[in-house]
Amino acid sequence: MKQIVCLATSPWHPIPTRKQQVMERLTDFEILYFDPSVTYIAPFKDGAAKEKLKAYRQPEETIRPGLTVCALPPVLPFFNKYRFINRINQHKIARYLRKKMAEHGFETPILWVYSPVCADLVDLVPHSALVYDCVDRHSAYGGLMDPKVVDEMEADLAGKADQVFATAQSLADDLKRYNPTAAFIPNGANFERFLEGSREQPCPEDLRDVPHPILGFVGALQPCIEYGFLERAAREHPQWSFVFIGGEKPGANLAPLKALSNCHFLGIRKNEQLPKYLAQFDVCLNVFAAGDLSRDVSPLKFYEYLATGKPIVSTPQPEQVLKYARLIHVAPDAASFSQCCQNALREHDTDLREARIEAGRASSWDARVEQMRQILEERRIFPPRK
Repeated sequence: MKQIVCLATSPWHPIPTRKQQVMERLTDFEILYFDPSVTYIAPFKDGAAKEKLKAYRQPEETIRPGLTVCALPPVLPFFNKYRFINRINQHKIARYLRKKMAEHGFETPILWVYSPVCADLVDLVPHSALVYDCVDRHSAYGGLMDPKVVDEMEADLAGKADQVFATAQSLADDLKRYNPTAAFIPNGANFERFLEGSREQPCPEDLRDVPHPILGFVGALQPCIEYGFLERAAREHPQWSFVFIGGEKPGANLAPLKALSNCHFLGIRKNEQLPKYLAQFDVCLNVFAAGDLSRDVSPLKFYEYLATGKPIVSTPQPEQVLKYARLIHVAPDAASFSQCCQNALREHDTDLREARIEAGRASSWDARVEQMRQILEERRIFPPRK
């Protein structure tokens, strides 16, 4: 029986990330997708987390036949700081997983995991193979963690895996020290969906009063974004409108931008709504500050931008965007960022537009998952397709 237990680092709802995109496309497998645990102290930081403590008691959700979403039970905090706490947590999670697997008739599924904490879990759960899909430099996030502990757990997990994937070449290179199978598979885009952004779309209500030109950003507003470049450009060009679509993360200082009348913060929008917003953008922005975390991210937004064919202004981070340097405007500093925005607004090159769309097609999630499947089939982790 072809079965996968996926231990994700983001819940299935509301924002589709790599985890959901990959699992949705493995339609010939039965899949149990587990939303991540929250800690018992999470409600002290986020009142909404109180309900998440009980999520594992709620009914499972069937996304499609054979793909079921469950939630993991809450755990003790500080597990990224003290490994003995992580071991306690993972023993609890393993008991829960074995119970859910038995309920669904899963005996020795493929374990597909996304977090270094799983290093202390995988030996406790029956499985036929282990896949570690590394989507971040986890030890660079800061907060309640000890980077050394996180790196040690990741090394252990990678060493136990039958196959390792990574979203950045630098991550894959690092993980090859522990597992020679590590393969670079960047993030992708739901190409057909975001291609709609290249065509005329009805203007969303909350953009109707925003004057053009619109320079737009889609994604999490987190500390690793280069807000200084944006602020300078917005001050120097008050006639430009800067639109931000995405949730605000702790530690991001948005006050200077929010003080400017030409900066508009729309909050989170459903993924299926985004093409209508992107269709209104004159320029798409990919702006990461220099740093370890930014170097290693694989920005979903960038590949979604490509699919629209719109002009893109990007910082040189993350490194993988430089593969597309001939198709985009790359700004290494604040002064060149403003100039790149001007150049992008003046761009009327239909060949460039079509080349970006084709690059987006080649970066589709269908293409990325096919790369993964071929590797897993060659290594006999996946059975050959008929």
